Amino acid sequence: MSEAAREGEASGASLKPPGGGLFLLPASLALEVSVGKAATIYAVNGTEVLLPCTFSSCFGFHNLAFSWSYNSSDAYRVLLSGTVKNEKSDPRLHLRNDDRITLEGSTKEKMNNLSILLRDLDFGDTGRYTCHVRNPKEKDLQHQATIFLQVVDKLEEVDNTLTLIILSVVGGVVGLLVLILLIKKLVTFILKKTQEKKKECLVSSSGNDNTENGLQGSKAEEKAPSKA
Repeated sequence: MSEAAREGEASGASLKPPGGGLFLLPASLALEVSVGKAATIYAVNGTEVLLPCTFSSCFGFHNLAFSWSYNSSDAYRVLLSGTVKNEKSDPRLHLRNDDRITLEGSTKEKMNNLSILLRDLDFGDTGRYTCHVRNPKEKDLQHQATIFLQVVDKLEEVDNTLTLIILSVVGGVVGLLVLILLIKKLVTFILKKTQEKKKECLVSSSGNDNTENGLQGSKAEEKAPSKA
């Protein structure tokens, strides 16, 4: 199979059954390779950088083959390649074209990690790094993922002044709203208590008036002269 055909098969995550034809595996079940969420990694010249790569497959793997390659505008080379016998074994390297590169990942305990560490960086290391995996247990299904490494003289410090100002303003507004709500609740509570006291006073006053009127009526009846 040609390299172009392999890459096309990898990108489509498809399998060819023995009887011919073509069927697709669900994306959640088929072999999948990931190099993380960041499309670009920045590293300082002369330092080291970890290039991440993990893979997953619900079907497991046997004699899984993997490789890392480098590609820039004027160069392409395979950095290393190897195999993993099964889920209980670590990767075994068959080729390594750069002594600065070490395989840092492990495939034991379902870690499925094929990350590499690149030391002593120089500006010529800037380019695309591709992690490629082929799983014979899935009819040689292949998949790959690429990350871009940018080697710089120094990392630029991000000015967070504007962000801090925005956060401060938002925090102040939220605090003010909370304070207003608390004051509103307090005022409502005080008004409610005041109204309750007024009602109690009115009820008490009305009761006293009725009592006094009743007593006066009784006394008047007692003092009224009897008719002969």
